[in-house]
Amino acid sequence: MSRPAVFLDRDGTINEQMGYINHVSRFVLLPGAAEAIRILNERGIPVVVVTNQSGLARGYFPESLLAEVHAKMRTELAAAGARLDGLYVCPHHPEAREERFRLACDCRKPKPGLFRRAAAELDLDLARSYLVGDRWSDLKAAAAAGAKGILVLTGYGRGDYEYIGPGQAVQPSFVAEDLPAAVAWILQDLAAGKA
Repeated sequence: MSRPAVFLDRDGTINEQMGYINHVSRFVLLPGAAEAIRILNERGIPVVVVTNQSGLARGYFPESLLAEVHAKMRTELAAAGARLDGLYVCPHHPEAREERFRLACDCRKPKPGLFRRAAAELDLDLARSYLVGDRWSDLKAAAAAGAKGILVLTGYGRGDYEYIGPGQAVQPSFVAEDLPAAVAWILQDLAAGKA
């Protein structure tokens, strides 16, 4: 039977929002992020990162740097006893410098392609899953995938909540101060659904 999962945006949700991470030294985990992921791991809930990385398409950094950043993320999570069950990246942008990345894809959030691919490959139930992110595009992607969207106020979240959110048709299921608070709410929501 398919399982619910927690999908996480990367920048501004797991690590500090730095604009484009164009050097591995700019990747800095947010306080409590690794511990929050570990709690999900301990409960047997799959944790999947879904991230747009248009900096790759725009030529701001090479694929080797993206691999280095993700290796650093996994190493730092592992040091805290946490792990990811999946990591899905959209490298595309309609104005990409490199032609191979210049396309109108179905995976760039707010489109749900990354979620659907993860669900198919990892046997996940999107209708019982959650997405935690700091942008309204994350919430729209969650809605398009049929998952519950949670906005964190880290990264771009506070500004998006105040200035972009009020006029949007899609609204978060919950607004959390940070990833640990989002995970606490998800666990309560899952428990309530099983009652």
